Amino acid sequence: MTLLLSNEDVHALLPMPECLAALEHAYRELAAGRGVNRRRSDTFTTTTRGDALYALKSMDGIAPSLGVGAVRINSDIVTWPERAGNARREKVPAAPGGRWVGLVLLFSSETGEPLAIFPDGYLQRLRVGATNGLGAKYLAREDARTVGLLGSGWQASGQLMAIVAVRRIEKVRCYSTSAENREAFAAKMTRELGVEIEPVASADEAVRGADVVLCATNSIEHVLFARQIEPGMHLSSIKRPEIEAAAVRAADRVVIHTHEEKPMHFLASGVQVPEAGEGKGWSLGADLDFRSLPELKDLVSGSVPGRRTAADVTCFLNNIGMGFQFAAAGAAVYRKAKEQGAGRELPTEWFTEDVHP
Repeated sequence: MTLLLSNEDVHALLPMPECLAALEHAYRELAAGRGVNRRRSDTFTTTTRGDALYALKSMDGIAPSLGVGAVRINSDIVTWPERAGNARREKVPAAPGGRWVGLVLLFSSETGEPLAIFPDGYLQRLRVGATNGLGAKYLAREDARTVGLLGSGWQASGQLMAIVAVRRIEKVRCYSTSAENREAFAAKMTRELGVEIEPVASADEAVRGADVVLCATNSIEHVLFARQIEPGMHLSSIKRPEIEAAAVRAADRVVIHTHEEKPMHFLASGVQVPEAGEGKGWSLGADLDFRSLPELKDLVSGSVPGRRTAADVTCFLNNIGMGFQFAAAGAAVYRKAKEQGAGRELPTEWFTEDVHP
């Protein structure tokens, strides 16, 4: 039978510490050459909306030691509005009922059969948070207690969940461009994590004196700058453009997620994607030599060192996601679901065929 799981199932089945453990193991497998990842692919066309494009995004990976392969697919209506003087990438919940569309398909690497199907929302937040959490585990100071958080959305909550799992955080200062959002976020996450989270009125106030600086925004422009960096800080971003290249170059140790610098982009005739334009998104940091930087798998496997001294500035750039993460974390979700009897069972025959494809 093939399991159909909901976002709520995933949320209940995979707490952040277990996601961290699953990905930590997976990166060691990847470093040893026992895992396979395909570079993310984004395909764009126009829509009947003048301010939006349709994007079909996919990525996949195989974790043989876990017996699974996974495909993550997003079917998105995407806009690039400017908010508070900063260009952003925002997905529109245009599906019926005001909803988004993202799916993870988990397959057996032994039989090829579909094992599970579930939305990507909660797992997406978990795997991004855990990825940056592992960067902090190996790069942030052991005595890190304070966090400066830039962002107050869905991904920002995942970043906090991960950092409190790898360090004994006592205080978080949170800034985002919406005072209403950051205040609501701070109250909610203080209750959930049991850590004091203070909403502040500027990015400088959030970052000043922080042991760890977490960028978790939907910006396609810089939000953290070299002038804000202090000795001993650990810098972390969930996407390439968030940290100014000068700040990255100022760090004593820089680790990136993967050497794949950007997705493969396929565009219909006449389509222009703002995040691929000059001075935005994927073009920012183009002067950095990504190929010369160690990857997270190298750090986790111990083939490259992490922080050397307490005064070092360290930096982790989660420059692009990997389908392999969905295989590793998805396998953990599937195992827990089978153990606990979660989800709905669907006939596997619905998703297999007796005609040679």
